[in-house]
Amino acid sequence: MTSLATLTNRQFRLAARPVGVVKDSDWQQTEETLRELTEGEIIVQVLYLSLDPAMRGWMNEGKSYIRPVAIGEVMRAGGIGIVIASRSSKFVVGDTLSGLLGVQSYWIGAADDRMASFYKVDGKAMPLPKYLNALGMPGMTAYFGLLEVGMPKAGETVVVSGAAGAVGQTVGQVAKQKGCRVVGIAGGQEKCDFVVKELGFDACIDYKNGSVHEGLKTHCPNGVDVYFDNVGGEILDAVLTRINMKARIVICGAISQYNNTTPVKGPANYLSLLVNRARMEGIVVFDYADRYHKAVTEMAGWMRAGSFQSREDIVQGLENFPAALQMLFSGKNFGKLVLQVAQE
Repeated sequence: MTSLATLTNRQFRLAARPVGVVKDSDWQQTEETLRELTEGEIIVQVLYLSLDPAMRGWMNEGKSYIRPVAIGEVMRAGGIGIVIASRSSKFVVGDTLSGLLGVQSYWIGAADDRMASFYKVDGKAMPLPKYLNALGMPGMTAYFGLLEVGMPKAGETVVVSGAAGAVGQTVGQVAKQKGCRVVGIAGGQEKCDFVVKELGFDACIDYKNGSVHEGLKTHCPNGVDVYFDNVGGEILDAVLTRINMKARIVICGAISQYNNTTPVKGPANYLSLLVNRARMEGIVVFDYADRYHKAVTEMAGWMRAGSFQSREDIVQGLENFPAALQMLFSGKNFGKLVLQVAQE
């Protein structure tokens, strides 16, 4: 076994609260030698990290659904890793785990750490990056947000923004599995072609090269029953003008607003909720943690049957974390954005 004293843990720590777009100076890169384990602890070598829009919110100070990352703390991130040392009966060397590993080369601590929330994954059943996409937190967000909050019925029209992204691609495919008509909103012809031709959406509106209002009129002639919102801002406003009676709007994210230096722009057309007796409700994935296995089982079954896809955009190298994270906010990623830290 490799001596822990020879292993260097490279880390990205939060150096400052970002104002607007995250800058390189908001990060501190550190290195430290791994310490010896105490009873009940494990060391996990990080293989892949999930890069998600929610990470931008975790950098801000203030009350939220999860405490903010502290200044000087390793940046929070979900990931997949392999146990390389263990003094715990819960996990053994060689186990592959999913959990909150942080932006670093190695995670060390108690095997039952509640924040990390580790569970085993089977890399032989599915490629590991899938467990950070449809079979991970984005997929759980999509599955429960759509089915528990959106409550779609067969034959209804479901619209999803950020349709080619990690959450959006799963929302649309789950809705199709449930018999809905699905219209995506994405940026660029390539992404729109992907969600229609490969994921099976009925249509996709290219917000970068056309009017969302006109696209909704064309592709949702009978209105919108469920809107799954990942972006907020003007696109949310546009969809609110097309909702049906008793429509459900699922608020998952507002990526268009995360780097604002001015107050977040709320929906200008919110009175449409009143007129249509509609509702708008948020989704926080952690609320459904005790039921993740149900979603994983169902979606993995669809994947094995060939009726469900999970696309990842993988960036190589821990050193590329700051630049890779910015890809989320410029729309440069195509599919679920994953950072590969080490070879499997």
